[in-house]
Amino acid sequence: MFSEDLSIDLGTANTLIVTKDRGIVLNEPTVVALRNQAREREVVAVGTDAKRLLGINPLNIEVVRPMKDGQVADFEVTNIMLAHFIKSAIGNRFLPSYPRVIICIPAQSTPIEKRAIRDSAKSAGAREIYLIEEPLAAAVGAGLPVKEASGSMVVDIGGGTTDVAILSAGSIAASESLKVAGNQFDADITTYVRQKFGCRIGELTAESIKQEIGTAIELPNGKQLEMTIQGQHLESGMPKRFNLDSNDLYLALNVSVNAIVDCVRRCLEKAQPQLIVDIAERGIVLTGGGALLSGLDQRIRDSTDTPVVIASDPLKCVADGCGRILQEGNAPEYST
Repeated sequence: MFSEDLSIDLGTANTLIVTKDRGIVLNEPTVVALRNQAREREVVAVGTDAKRLLGINPLNIEVVRPMKDGQVADFEVTNIMLAHFIKSAIGNRFLPSYPRVIICIPAQSTPIEKRAIRDSAKSAGAREIYLIEEPLAAAVGAGLPVKEASGSMVVDIGGGTTDVAILSAGSIAASESLKVAGNQFDADITTYVRQKFGCRIGELTAESIKQEIGTAIELPNGKQLEMTIQGQHLESGMPKRFNLDSNDLYLALNVSVNAIVDCVRRCLEKAQPQLIVDIAERGIVLTGGGALLSGLDQRIRDSTDTPVVIASDPLKCVADGCGRILQEGNAPEYST
């Protein structure tokens, strides 16, 4: 029996693992809970179970996001997490050798950052490691004809980074990367609530607000969504209820949304004229969790005067692209 090859979308917010024959076999938050004991850290939970502890902070338990802005922030914890996820993905199968692994990385990762990812995967048991840039994998997963000698454009908005790339003939012709994405949206909401309402909310609450009423455009009266929130008053420390509407979210997210729009414009400015013509016909494709922010497609469309399309399953585009590359067996062709 041969080892089962894996492709890993090692994201700041979530990690997905795909196998050639079974498709997506793991989709877990990129979170680890550790118990601090003397000089050692004991793993309490990984993935979904660990994320439930965010904002609760039980005694002697530290909840860690080992990836920050798409890069390894805590090498030791990333090793532990990857080993756990790889073991979960493989299950009880007997494998005489460790698997070959494809890992997606941000488009403008430095050699040091790439080495950290390789070292983490190797420590977790990977036999061969191929690194593929996330926007390339996202474009493949979204069904764009990346191998054709024509221009395609993808904007992949993950948890820690936004990667913008123009692709042609199987490679990236122009790219921009920005450390503003879904996690920054959550931080923006937390800051806005603290400043306007004098209340503190948890990370999971901010994420829920973003998903329920978040918007990148200002909505007219009567079109706004509203949400009642329970927070902690900063002065009294007591629970406090308050209401948020979509336009609160527009104000909270506006600076970060502008940064993403400017990033898209910078990438377009780098492109050759013929590629711009192709993109104008095909449209800019949005992938990643951030693509689901209401009105973001319209905001980019208005700023660039270019059609914008949201991928059919934006959250899984990178993982699906890795899976297709795995099935085709041409990881070396795409790797960086």
